[in-house]
Amino acid sequence: MEETIEPTVRRRPWRRWLTRGVGTVLVVTLGLYGWAWSSLDRSTLARALVWYDADVGDQYRFPSRLIPGQGAGPLPGGGGIDLRSDDFLRATDTSAFLVVHKDRLVYERYFGGADRRTRQTSFSVAKSFVSTLVGIAVAEGLIGSVEDPVTDYLPELARRDPRFAQIRLRHLLTMSSGLRYWKTDLPWPWDDDAFTYYGVDLRDIALNRTQIERPPGQEWRYNNYNPLLLGMVLERATGMPVSGYMSARLWQPLGAEADATWNLDSARSGFEKMESGLNTTPVDSARLGLLFLHHGEWNGRRILPEAWVDAATAADTATDPAAFYQYFWWVDVERPGRFYAWGNHGQYIYVAPDADAVVVRNGRDSGVGNQRWLATFRNVADQLAASGARA
Repeated sequence: MEETIEPTVRRRPWRRWLTRGVGTVLVVTLGLYGWAWSSLDRSTLARALVWYDADVGDQYRFPSRLIPGQGAGPLPGGGGIDLRSDDFLRATDTSAFLVVHKDRLVYERYFGGADRRTRQTSFSVAKSFVSTLVGIAVAEGLIGSVEDPVTDYLPELARRDPRFAQIRLRHLLTMSSGLRYWKTDLPWPWDDDAFTYYGVDLRDIALNRTQIERPPGQEWRYNNYNPLLLGMVLERATGMPVSGYMSARLWQPLGAEADATWNLDSARSGFEKMESGLNTTPVDSARLGLLFLHHGEWNGRRILPEAWVDAATAADTATDPAAFYQYFWWVDVERPGRFYAWGNHGQYIYVAPDADAVVVRNGRDSGVGNQRWLATFRNVADQLAASGARA
């Protein structure tokens, strides 16, 4: 009888370990994301993992506080202009593009399903609203002046590090506070961008994560801790939430057509995301530009001191290190006298006093770089200035 020889089977233990390893990774990953989804109102890390990079849909993800509009009549129209730019605006993911000239809405286009009543999120355009509120509080005497040390309002900072007493409100407004700010382009949920954007308790983050890196007033550095600290100063100086102060002192006096909202860090904390998160209709955003165009007056009513408007938007290095940036407003140094608010993904309020014009752009994405948008706004304003000179 012929003997049957069984074939030799070579065992490969690495396959077993690989299978187990992949399975373990999948289980851990699914468990991590399951925890993250259930912790979005309690954990900064959870938000960074699930929501990842900021986008215009964030206004619906964060809780928010209502800022009631006055329901006043719309900005007057008439004297329209033809920019012949619809193709460019569509190609750059623009959702709204408005031009106001001589207090009249002369160009108004919406794309991607947006319309006049659609609230657009501001991202860092919110900072320009924050500095305006600080200016109003100074005018009312609720804040002494921009030379006040931040520790006059937030003494906890001085108890943690006495050097905080050297930081004036002016340093916060001009991004020259000397506070450390670390960010990376890598998908890393522990940099300062993640904490200041996704933080579930931004007051605690501003008071306890801030570290002094250099003396104030020496170097300009874009830093989202600065508006958070100023938001807390506003809260304590006015005795009300920032949204409430804005409603009473800015939004209602401007006759905003529609309600705005301001996203909060969390339902539990209830602090406005001062570095971003203000959501307004584009027409109402234009009203802030018009307020500055008219040196702080609206329909004959003084809302903001003219001196504040000048200081907030002037190309001046006498008191801070950057001519291109003042009180949370960018200065168009190539067009003296012009300035703009600028937010992530291409949100803009561009003010050209020489052309008596305001341009607002909102979008899902920038589409092109900042310099291209500035060139577009300059071109629009230059055309209006030239037409006004010929009239």
